[in-house]
Formats: sequence, C-alpha cells, structure tokens
Amino acid sequence: MFGMVYTPAMRWDNLKLVDPDPQGNLTPSLFKQGAVLRTFDTPEFRGITFYEVRARSIINRVPEASRVPFRWTINPYRGCSHACFYCFARNTHTYLDLDSGEDFNSQIVVKVNAEQLVRKELAARAWTGEHIAMGTNVDPYQRAEGRYRLMRGILEALRDFANPFSILTKGSLILRDLDLLQQCAAVAEVGTNVSVGFTDRELWRSLEPGTPGPGKRLEVCRRLNEAGIPCGVLMAPIIPFLSDSPEQLSSTVEAIAESGATHLSPIVLHLRTGAREWFMQWLAQNHPRLVEPYQRLYQKGAYAPKPYQAEITAQVHELAGRFRVGRRGPGDARRIRPRSTHEPQAERAEQLSIP
Repeated sequence: MFGMVYTPAMRWDNLKLVDPDPQGNLTPSLFKQGAVLRTFDTPEFRGITFYEVRARSIINRVPEASRVPFRWTINPYRGCSHACFYCFARNTHTYLDLDSGEDFNSQIVVKVNAEQLVRKELAARAWTGEHIAMGTNVDPYQRAEGRYRLMRGILEALRDFANPFSILTKGSLILRDLDLLQQCAAVAEVGTNVSVGFTDRELWRSLEPGTPGPGKRLEVCRRLNEAGIPCGVLMAPIIPFLSDSPEQLSSTVEAIAESGATHLSPIVLHLRTGAREWFMQWLAQNHPRLVEPYQRLYQKGAYAPKPYQAEITAQVHELAGRFRVGRRGPGDARRIRPRSTHEPQAERAEQLSIP
C-alpha cells in the first residue's frame, strides 16, 4: 500500500524539468511542476517519505577544488535511510528546504528517470568515457533501492557503453546486482568498496542505525571478491575516543583482512556543517564526557588535527602489513585510470558536496 500526493514548492535548484523561460523568468521549482510524494505502508519503509523527481541531468561534475580523485559522479538518491549521525552529506538536504537531521534520514529524493538520463549522457558526443564514481554523496544501495531498482538500470547502461565506474556502499543490496557487476567488469574497469570504520556492534547500533552491521558489510566484501569483482574497504570513519584505541584498530583491521579485502583506506571522522550539529547532539546524549574533548579536537574546523590523523593512519598501515591486507590510495581503491587530457565540451551540473 502507498500514498501519493502532490507537494508544494521548495528549492530544488539543480533538479529542474524545463529550460528557463525565454522571457527571462526563473524556472519554476521542481515541486511546482508536479513532483510526486509517496509513502509505503510496509515495515522497511515506515516513516519514510519518497519524493519522485524527473531530473534534467544525472552525471555530475565534481568541483575543481575538491580533493577527490574522480571528476564525475552519479547519485540517483538524495537523503539516506542509513541515518549515520556523522554523514557529511547531511547539509545538502538544507538546499531543498529540508533539515539535515531527521529529514535527511526520512525524506528521500528519488530520481526516477536515472537510467534514461545515464544512457542519454553517455551517448553524447562530448562524453569521453571517463570514470564515474557512485556512493560519493549518499548510498545508492540504501533501502529505497530495494523498491526503485535504479542501480540495475544504471549498471546496464554503463555496461552497454563499456564505461568504467566504482561504487562505495554500506548496503548489502549490492549483492543483488552481482550478475550485472560481472558483466560490467568484462568490458570496463570496475571497482567496489564497502565502508567499515569499526566493528564494535554497540557503537554501530547507536551511530549507524539504518545500516547492515559491520560483519554483514565485510561479508559483502568477501562475496564480491569471490565473484571476481575487486572490493576493498574504506575504513571510515574512525571515531576519536570511541573506535581509535590500538585494540579497536587492530580488531577492525584483522576483520577486514579476514574478509579478503583487496585494500583498505583509513579516514578519520570529519564533521562538516550539518553533520557536526547532528553528531554533537548524538555525542551529548550518549557520551557527554566527550563533548569538551571533541570541541577541542575540532575547534579549527571540520577535520581533526593533522598530527592526530597521521598517527591513526600510520597505526592502520602498520596493522595492514601485519595482517596482510593491501593498502591503496583513494584513486587506486576506485580503480581510476589517469585522467584524459581531453576535457569534455558539454557543461554538466556540479556535485553539491563531495568530501
């Protein structure tokens, strides 16, 4: 059972259906043009509202200032039912006149025409077949994917155009698409990564309440590698004072090694606007004694001090060597080839927020 209504106007600035008015008037917001709101009366979707939109573009260019090793992304969803308190993408929901807290967890934007747009944009003359990263903003294999199945259509398009790509996920639903991932890997470079920052189950239940457990994610890693799809682990985020002790780091790296991960890349928690406020609220409720230490640690911005990051990274690398798990940088982990010297001519919408 589901409900369906039409919604009032909101600011969906990068999700327009029509071109600007020739008289120079501003394009009406997406919701003014009739985007559909749905709710589903089933246990896995209870309390979640889906906004079905028809986007104008789907392959987004990463801002030049970003430090990530890829230039193009696909994000079929906005908002994420994984509900991780630290998610850096939370603030992007405020661009839609939604809040970065519960709305981000439960008000999910679904780009229902994703497959058609991917095929159209991959077929464009200006497209040069560059690597496309997925899972860079919110998880493409969150619960919504079980109903909308957008990733299957996207993967079929990438396969048909032999376009290289990578996926980062916390979702076990990626295993549904093993057949397509194998077909894609037969014609192009494909990289996958699961995100597992710690293996403490109590911390997982509290901090990442909508995700499969760390053990399940590592099982996904094992099964992907057994199926011939290279999969590593983004060991992120490492949570200061809660998952960064030598014993905790050792336990996590050992579990990653046992999963058969091809590589691991450690990243310490960073707290951007939106995520910072939501995480600090969680911290005050669950670990009040740590509020002041966190305020000191992150007093200069979103990132922990570089010496602390370097210390944690060095420990993880030493443990990776001890447990015989590979180490790669972000570009290697996503199996990204060197960038083409030819710039695509067509302009594309920029990604709103990339770590």
